[in-house]
Amino acid sequence: MSEQIFSLQPFPSTKSLPNLKIAGNIARNGNKLTIRYTLGGDLKEIVIPPPSKTPLRKHELWQDTCFEFFVGIKDSQRYWEFNLSPAGHWNVYRFDGYRQGMQEETAFENLSFNVQNQSDGLTLALDAGLGKIILAEQALEVAITTVIKDKDGEVAYWALTHRGTEADFHIRDSFTVEL
Repeated sequence: MSEQIFSLQPFPSTKSLPNLKIAGNIARNGNKLTIRYTLGGDLKEIVIPPPSKTPLRKHELWQDTCFEFFVGIKDSQRYWEFNLSPAGHWNVYRFDGYRQGMQEETAFENLSFNVQNQSDGLTLALDAGLGKIILAEQALEVAITTVIKDKDGEVAYWALTHRGTEADFHIRDSFTVEL
């Protein structure tokens, strides 16, 4: 099993950002991927959707506070985008190449994850079986990201690294975690 810790950085902005820290760890054991995000800081300044009693697959979760990660197969242009809302909603998209051929990934019928929201922080943990989309022996490249929406409706983009002149989580050079 390979495990790595991470800390995300906001895309540079002239706007004042809430005082936040986003960190966590990611691990792969065969075809099982485990990722855990910890969001700490001044959570009163951001919009965190309340938990849903019936989490659903939903589109455009990135328009609100949303934890995301991107999984690519090494030496392949194909990749997947995983969106996880603190409300429990989720989606997975497959791409043939950079922002090309976006389709909902139907190999996943549900994606359950655990969210703990307390006054001093929020944690989100996911254990995902990837066997329906990749082989256990395939090397992966992963980008870890988060979208944060503040109380004023402004959106900030957080990632391990920002490789573009604009916030763009799809740039393959930003898939820096190797698993």
